[in-house]
Amino acid sequence: MDRDRLTAFTDGVLAVIITIMVLEMKAPHGASLADLIALWPVFTSYVLSFIYIGIYWNNHHHFFQLVKTVDGKILWANLHLLFWLSMVPFATAWMGENRFAPIPTAFYGVALLGPAIAWYLMQKAIIRQQGPDSPLRRALGRDLKGKLSPVLYLAGVALAFVSTLAADLVYFAAALIWLIPDRRMESALRPSRLA
Repeated sequence: MDRDRLTAFTDGVLAVIITIMVLEMKAPHGASLADLIALWPVFTSYVLSFIYIGIYWNNHHHFFQLVKTVDGKILWANLHLLFWLSMVPFATAWMGENRFAPIPTAFYGVALLGPAIAWYLMQKAIIRQQGPDSPLRRALGRDLKGKLSPVLYLAGVALAFVSTLAADLVYFAAALIWLIPDRRMESALRPSRLA
């Protein structure tokens, strides 16, 4: 099966996820700057989640440039990823509405850990389908960022019960390591574009 239907479906779902997140942000009831500033937790959680969804969309785009065909396992692995990403709007709203309280902040970390695990499983399904000379496997190399992210999310979950600010900083740090486009994928794509 061609990858285009999978990537188009994923693009659509991610667009809906971002739409849901922005619709969760309600306008302030007052007209003063103080009324707007009171919404900083909601806006901050939205920005962080928007960045995460953007990171997944960007990496998904690059990832599937190395995948020509998909099978049932890859389809289900992708749906698993989308399930966890669809939890992000709920976690975002809960954390923002409750001003980064410990349990919502910990749950937010779980909502970030789920897609990280699903991403890893999708990687494995693609590599298995591509065989021993998998272009994806070569591009990933040691995958230090992929291995570090779940550790950071787990640390954020634990820290949420000690200091929610520390937990949020860990979640932000994990996003920062992914903000720079993945050079591994860019390098792997360069020869195929010339062919």
